[in-house]
Amino acid sequence: MIKREQLYEGKAKKVFMTDDPELLIVSYKDDATAFNGLKKGTIVGKGVINNRMSNLLMQMLEKAGVPTHFVEELNDRETVVKKVSIVPLEVIIRNIAAGSFSKRFGVPEGVVFERPTIEFSYKNDELGDPLMNSYHALALKLATEEEIETIKRYAFKVNEELKKFWLECGVTLVDFKLEFGRLKDGTIVLADEISPDTSRLWDVKTGEKLDKDRFRRDMGGVEDAYAEVMKRLMENI
Repeated sequence: MIKREQLYEGKAKKVFMTDDPELLIVSYKDDATAFNGLKKGTIVGKGVINNRMSNLLMQMLEKAGVPTHFVEELNDRETVVKKVSIVPLEVIIRNIAAGSFSKRFGVPEGVVFERPTIEFSYKNDELGDPLMNSYHALALKLATEEEIETIKRYAFKVNEELKKFWLECGVTLVDFKLEFGRLKDGTIVLADEISPDTSRLWDVKTGEKLDKDRFRRDMGGVEDAYAEVMKRLMENI
């Protein structure tokens, strides 16, 4: 696998072309952002943890029947993935009220839902990733009805599997964000990452936050929280 020129650099990752037009190399950074890039910082070692965690969880999800873009982990920070065209929808699954949901609806953090909720936001930094529903997505031709149904089905399946797994690690899966992409033949697969950057993870016993909220809210102990989540994952994978 030959790494070629950089194709893209995002808030948390760089993407490189390879000698295979259908494969890319993703390189995870330690850069951290919040509030659509308004807050910036560094979480030392985050890139290594997010790379390894995403890869392990994606392999677990593949076995459970959710197709992903994962191909092969190259080293601590770099992974080979299938080239996809990202569907510009961020998919958020929530099991417990927290963050923007609590602010929007005036619900205290920690209220457990009887069943998980799903919401979409338009993946567009300039517009601030506004919330949208499936009718908006269809109107803007971001995805077809069939693709949206597939994405919803996979997202709930991911929730089912991850909730169960994190519970084994003594962690409550509060909510998380997913992104999906289309392969060359149009197949929808899970893409991007699954990490403490994209998930809210609370300690089952203490309720301690073990995710990026520690960075967002200036709580301190961010690196320790990421390391703790990774340690528990490695003990239970």
